[in-house]
Amino acid sequence: MSEKKKQQYTEDKIKTLSSLEHIRLRTGMYIGRTGSGAHYDDGIYILIKEVIDNGIDEFIMGFGDRINVIIEDDTVTIRDFGRGIPLGKVVDCVSKINTGAKYNDDVFQFSVGLNGVGTKAVNALSTYFLVRSHRDGEFVEAEFESGELTREEKGKTEETNGTLVSFSPDPAIFKKFKFNTDHLARRLRFYAYLNAKLKIWFNGKLFHCKGGLLDLIADESQLEKIYTPFHSEDSTLEFAFTHTNRFSEEYYSFVNGQYTSDGGTHLSAFREGLLRGINDFSNKKFSGDDVREGILGAVAIRLKEPVFESQTKNKLGNSEIRSDLVSRIAQAVAQSLHRDKTEAQKLVSKIEETQKLRKELNSVKKLARERSKAVSIRVPQLKDCKNHYDHIKEKHTDTQIFITEGQSAAGSLVSCRDANNQAIFTLKGKPLNVCDLNRDALYKNVEIYNLMQALQIEDSIETLRYNHVVLATDADVDGLHIRNLMITFFLRFFEPLVLNEHLKILETPLYRVRNKKETIYCYDDSERVKAIDKLGEKAEITRFKGLGEISPGEFKNFITPENIRLTPVTIDGNHTPSEIINFYMGKNTPDRREYIMNHLVVDAEIL
Repeated sequence: MSEKKKQQYTEDKIKTLSSLEHIRLRTGMYIGRTGSGAHYDDGIYILIKEVIDNGIDEFIMGFGDRINVIIEDDTVTIRDFGRGIPLGKVVDCVSKINTGAKYNDDVFQFSVGLNGVGTKAVNALSTYFLVRSHRDGEFVEAEFESGELTREEKGKTEETNGTLVSFSPDPAIFKKFKFNTDHLARRLRFYAYLNAKLKIWFNGKLFHCKGGLLDLIADESQLEKIYTPFHSEDSTLEFAFTHTNRFSEEYYSFVNGQYTSDGGTHLSAFREGLLRGINDFSNKKFSGDDVREGILGAVAIRLKEPVFESQTKNKLGNSEIRSDLVSRIAQAVAQSLHRDKTEAQKLVSKIEETQKLRKELNSVKKLARERSKAVSIRVPQLKDCKNHYDHIKEKHTDTQIFITEGQSAAGSLVSCRDANNQAIFTLKGKPLNVCDLNRDALYKNVEIYNLMQALQIEDSIETLRYNHVVLATDADVDGLHIRNLMITFFLRFFEPLVLNEHLKILETPLYRVRNKKETIYCYDDSERVKAIDKLGEKAEITRFKGLGEISPGEFKNFITPENIRLTPVTIDGNHTPSEIINFYMGKNTPDRREYIMNHLVVDAEIL
């Protein structure tokens, strides 16, 4: 057997990159996912955040009450009205790594950026980058291309103090990117909630807040509140909370004005302090599950030396602050409840009702589990895959479970799926409409219970076994009805699964248009018309009414990573999940009947 050619490991293999070269080569280390702009945490928004954070830091220290943000085509321009970068260090602050004024408390006490990377990453990852600092009647301006200085200018100015940054993300790194103004608007709202009196203008629209986290609770969730939200605030800690009638928990957490989407120490301390404070006030021993079911909360802290678990700053890691923070929150919660005992009693009553229902539910759960064990060791109706999303060592983000109707469709999927990453759960008939039902109904219905077991979401979606929960139903009335019933189930009892865009709809071809030389699959009527124009009027046209009508050989092409079309289930920001499911899936009402009549569409094929 011949030996494989060995790669020589010698001195010439050792490379030293400049700091900005390293940012371009290892982008994920600095801004997380690159993405196209479709996701809230995609890199193009992190670039904007890194620049705005500097303006926020200035505001926190008492300089500048306004930030202007303008996006034109692919170029972002951000102007703050703080002190301005010291003129002799303008170029260094945006191009030399680990350069900045935030390594001690002398200038910035509660800063978001502490490592001197932020604007350097923006500079390195932009085809065009301009910085201009206005300071006491003078200015310095510098332009860069992909991190390389191309021009520097200085002189006199009548402009107000502050810093302007303009940049265009590099399309070689952010492929086919497009700014989603809704994602950006949400980030700017969060800045406004956390920084009262700060005015943020975005393409002519003002983001301004006076009520802090109380405004966040009111604006970000339109769910009906059981009681008036409680609110507490001091110089370094602010929180607000209330309860709704839904089953899940929802939190917003911030550190120094930075939205920490993955929580961290301050969020876990808030959850624990909330429990302790409510128990202290009520002289009860409620469990955490009973207190937190249906809770809607927000917490913000100011911390001199925050330690984030990544450059994107989505999660706080300072473990040493937990104990003190829990005590402070518990005391503040108890004091807030004592100040308004009428609303506090509504809170206690809600928790007592949850506790009662949970005890009743436990007996139903026990029966369901015993019934399941008697049927099979494995989950019935599930064809599992090898990899899973909840894997401890590695989250397999490409894992999918197809929820399909009937054995024919399931048979096609089983024959052509990727057994490593694609699982199948087969529904038997129409699922239960859970719109007006309580949680105990999930355990009394065998099929729904089996689905919960398959997904592993009975207790929390944190243990979800598949990243993509895909509804694969027929493209007919029955298929759409089943799809709506499943969406209702997830929205009613597992809302975070939908909000985090785990729930998807599989788009499959409605038509196959082919001649002897070429076959084209069409997903809508417009694609069918284009295919006929291309292949000619004599082309053979096949209408797929059910997934079982598509052969496994053909179906395989529609579920490969390259070709699969998945549409995430999202919620219209103008309506709450409860409003949506009650209107469409609740009891018949005159409004719904009128809506159906006004929007009724009859397929021409059945006329």
